[in-house]
Amino acid sequence: MSFDAWIIFSLFWLAFVTTPGPNAVNCISNGMNLGFGKAMLGVMAILTQATVFLLLSALGITALIAASPTGFFVAKLIGAGFLIYLGIRGWRTATKPVPSVERPARHVYLHALAVATINPKSFAGYLAAFSQFVQPDVPIWSQMAVIMPTALVLTTLSYTGFTLFGVGMGRAALAAVFNIWIRRVLAICFIVYGALLGASSLPNLEGAS
Repeated sequence: MSFDAWIIFSLFWLAFVTTPGPNAVNCISNGMNLGFGKAMLGVMAILTQATVFLLLSALGITALIAASPTGFFVAKLIGAGFLIYLGIRGWRTATKPVPSVERPARHVYLHALAVATINPKSFAGYLAAFSQFVQPDVPIWSQMAVIMPTALVLTTLSYTGFTLFGVGMGRAALAAVFNIWIRRVLAICFIVYGALLGASSLPNLEGAS
């Protein structure tokens, strides 16, 4: 990958990981409720998902999944339902105090991994990255030696920033009413993302029928 191509890829990936989505909302929520140290488990989960998706994209599996309308449709519906469920649950529990019992580290990590995996941005972003920036006449793994570190470093910086933003919001949200509405806004974000993901699946259903 040439230096010019690397710059373009870096700008694309920076826009990809800084555009607010379910991962960002989850990082902000974790930062508010868990504190910085434990909330970083969510960032680790996002990096796990990013590493796996980058490797799958390099192997062509992500493109293969996208080429199957029925399978892709079912996966998107499951993801949409999960996001809407998180939003509804978040709205219903917004008026309740944050549980004093700490969430196990394993739960924080697996929850963030699930959100990252069904993130509607993921397939589109990784497919775009590999269709636009990978050169077919150059060995894929030599390109991955540049792509993966760049993508993972930018991903880490972005979602660490969202987590820190959540920590700051949590410290500022001393008033109960303010805290409730912040949590409700985050809940609405999950519902909206889920609805958009479900709506985007409808053309796939028509095409498969």
